[in-house]
Amino acid sequence: MTLYSALTADRTEKLAIAALTAIAGSILLAISAKISIPFYPVPLTMQTFVVIGLGLALGPRLGVAAVSLYLLQGAAGLPVFAGTPEKGIGLAYMMGPTGGYLAGYLLAAFVAGHLGERGMDRSAIRAFAASLLAGAVLYVPGLLWLGALLGWDKPVLAWGLYPFILGDVTKAALAALVFPATWALISKKGGK
Repeated sequence: MTLYSALTADRTEKLAIAALTAIAGSILLAISAKISIPFYPVPLTMQTFVVIGLGLALGPRLGVAAVSLYLLQGAAGLPVFAGTPEKGIGLAYMMGPTGGYLAGYLLAAFVAGHLGERGMDRSAIRAFAASLLAGAVLYVPGLLWLGALLGWDKPVLAWGLYPFILGDVTKAALAALVFPATWALISKKGGK
């Protein structure tokens, strides 16, 4: 059971709620792309936290649906990605160096969703581990695309992985605080 299913279990208008939830998730993801927090060694956006959070909270299908809507909005030319419209928009932006990471969002939401369905977001240690695992999966298509685009003779890991590790561990720690606390809150209020 995910947070979403726990909160909507008794609702009859499930399709409408699921559609609105996916739309709201895509908007939240777009907002998170525009929030940049000064961090070392690179500025930090909350996109990966939101992607993983959507998976944990909504499950694999609805989490991927929300991320897919976000990617479709970006492909259509809406300035929803980090650095847009300054760094380009639409498919041209998606084919750039961050394109593999954008595709990795789908994979991360899917993995986080499956982990969320298995209760991995209910304790701090398990939520931390689930967030790290889903975040690591995101790097597979990201680094493969970056290497293919820029060349494997370049320092791909130094550009596309190492600078983000500290931020990802910080976001996983945040997930370890937020998700178990949310479960505790809905349990106190009579949730399932």
